[in-house]
Amino acid sequence: MYVVVQVRGVVNTRKEIKDTLKMLRLHHINHCVLIPDTPAYMGMIRKVKDYVAYGEADPEILATILETRGRLTADEKLTNEYVKENSQYSDIKEFAKAICLGEAEISDVPGLKPVLRLHPPRKGYKSIKRTFQQGGALGNYGSEINNLLYRMR
Repeated sequence: MYVVVQVRGVVNTRKEIKDTLKMLRLHHINHCVLIPDTPAYMGMIRKVKDYVAYGEADPEILATILETRGRLTADEKLTNEYVKENSQYSDIKEFAKAICLGEAEISDVPGLKPVLRLHPPRKGYKSIKRTFQQGGALGNYGSEINNLLYRMR
């Protein structure tokens, strides 16, 4: 399961990149989606790699993000009680663990919005024009995406 965060805006970009970001449900900067590890999605991520940061999240960080930024319809917060009543999981941490293992999807909790609107990272991005390997904020973070998500909680 990959976590994809849009880092750059789409002004003056090619139409195919804008369309791919729309298909990934990334419409604004600092929005985050959870994507399964399939070849089709990996091709989409490779196409927009210069506009997003992505990597594999840990269940603990994902549970923190869902608790703080998970929203239901009518912009209500996601709570442990709601998850327990409306799904087979007992709390948010168990749900996050199942998502990371690929056993569950966001749609398993009815009413949970698939896009997480994150806060801009504390201390900011390093550079939104360079890749993570070059000291910037774009591209594949691997497991280091957890540090970025923690700063954006």
